[in-house]
Amino acid sequence: MKSVVISGSGLFTPEQIITNDELVASYNQYVDQFNTQHATAIAGGEIEALEHSSSEFIEKASGIKARHVLYKDGILDADVMHPLFPRRNEEQAPEMVEMALSAAREAMAQANKTAADIDLIICAASNMQRPYPALSIELQQLLGAAGYAFDMNVACSSATFAISNAVNAIRGGAAKVVLVVNPEFASPQVNYRSRDSHFIFGDVCTATIIEAEDSCSADNAYRINGMRLKTEFSNNIRCDVGYTEHCFSETDPLVPFFKQQGRKVFKELLPIVADVILAEMAAQQVAPEQLKRLWLHQANINMNIFAAKKILGRDPLPEEAPLVLDTYANTASAGSVIAFHKYKTGLSRGDHAILCSFGAGYSVGCLVLQKC
Repeated sequence: MKSVVISGSGLFTPEQIITNDELVASYNQYVDQFNTQHATAIAGGEIEALEHSSSEFIEKASGIKARHVLYKDGILDADVMHPLFPRRNEEQAPEMVEMALSAAREAMAQANKTAADIDLIICAASNMQRPYPALSIELQQLLGAAGYAFDMNVACSSATFAISNAVNAIRGGAAKVVLVVNPEFASPQVNYRSRDSHFIFGDVCTATIIEAEDSCSADNAYRINGMRLKTEFSNNIRCDVGYTEHCFSETDPLVPFFKQQGRKVFKELLPIVADVILAEMAAQQVAPEQLKRLWLHQANINMNIFAAKKILGRDPLPEEAPLVLDTYANTASAGSVIAFHKYKTGLSRGDHAILCSFGAGYSVGCLVLQKC
């Protein structure tokens, strides 16, 4: 079987940052306005008063301290509470394509590849700004690449599922060099009026170059020794917006937003994650003590520590399971790739590592990697 590697990675990080303190101040102002406006109904027991949030609550619940966003305007305005940005026309590339272009160029430079080398582009993310034409095809045009391109979505597992598709395309002879991009423009799907979720997501884009090992000239490549994907349906993480929404006479104002039942997700999804990782480690004959890195999905610090402990059989050291969600927040499919991109150095040839993502679906994607 043809040996395939990740030969480069790239990261686009928006300049604008929102701290927990800023987010909480805005949310609490909204709460005070709501409770004042509905004081009579609250006193009569018709509706419940909203509770204040706090930076301490957010950090304890998630480990998140701040997040990057493309557009900060509007998010912190208690009368708006969503990003404000101009609608782009057909002649302008959407934000997700611009993000992907930046991350792609860094990944290509790391891998010593040009657009002429790339014959497949996969744009994989939890949401797409439009159904078609595919964002990946627009990125293909802007890069000047040939071959073919397509978009795909497996929620927060989109990156690992896309890398697996890239590996199969190379082994099957459909492509030689694949660019995978994960533009997560997640801030517009956040309900900033929800205490349970107003702090969760940030914006970012990651990119990886996947190619056959015999064509790799990069200095810091990782061989993909094993892949394991699993999906199992659950309603506990949802985003329900769709093209049929305009057909309904009554539209739920919460339809566009991410929503989840966090406790159920923690209880139900993490055992699946551990089973998938341990099964693929066993298939690749990799023991826990051989693992040097766990680049895990960056959704929640408690989930990451739980999963790492389950895999290693002990509490992980910070460098073994690096976290980036404290400054990036949850970045959906890009999270584990951010951790990989920032903490892939320092390993020796032959060292083993895990790249794993998990999320809505439920979906779990696990890659067993080895430093070349």
